Amino acid sequence: MEVILTIAGSDSSAGAGIQQDLKTVTAMGHYCATVITAITAQNTMGVQQVMPVPPEMLRSQLVSVLDDMPVAAVKIGMIPNKECAEVIVEMLRTVGCPIVCDPVMVSTSGTQLMDDGCVEYIQQQLFPLCTLVTPNMPEAERLSLPSSAKGLYNVLLKGGHADGDDMTDRLVMIDGTECEVSTHRIASTNLHGTGCTLSSAIAVGLAEGKSLPEAVRQAKEVINKGILGGMNLSVGHGNGPLWI
Repeated sequence: MEVILTIAGSDSSAGAGIQQDLKTVTAMGHYCATVITAITAQNTMGVQQVMPVPPEMLRSQLVSVLDDMPVAAVKIGMIPNKECAEVIVEMLRTVGCPIVCDPVMVSTSGTQLMDDGCVEYIQQQLFPLCTLVTPNMPEAERLSLPSSAKGLYNVLLKGGHADGDDMTDRLVMIDGTECEVSTHRIASTNLHGTGCTLSSAIAVGLAEGKSLPEAVRQAKEVINKGILGGMNLSVGHGNGPLWI
């Protein structure tokens, strides 16, 4: 059993963020430590309020975990502002394990989750520390990926926002090699937390010693299982969660 550290926002409806990371890592047979970057008031209908954690509290959480636990991989989700991003970069420079970053910028319902001033900073300072960055199509557009990433960090361009019956994620490696992982689109209204699940599952695969392509393929299988498991869930009035 490996220790996976997730650094992300808290979702009060437990469909995404820290709570979904915790469920995913546990379902895959590993131990999940959590560091919270922001507290959100949200449900299946959307995000009602966001309160960033003060940088000094964020630092204290990271120190507590990293000083005590043998972290085998790190997953990073929501980073609300540059101040929090600076703490994360400082603390992870010497962590010595795989890091997967899911650059959560805007919620599915349209709420901005990352300050504009944070975007450029994470691209320049955080992404080069990461084993993999996993933007969806709107995030990749905002970050001008993958061209700016070539030779700097590995990128998984998620295809869930594209039209069509198949969803194709494209893994662009530092050395220029690429591979695609395609899955058939599963029709469901319960898709809250797919990005969190994917990035957490990839972090687990890397902690297990899998190669990046292998970890991505395994994570896609976890996503499919979660979507199928959550199709008939009725836990709210909107976009429900996956069920791993």
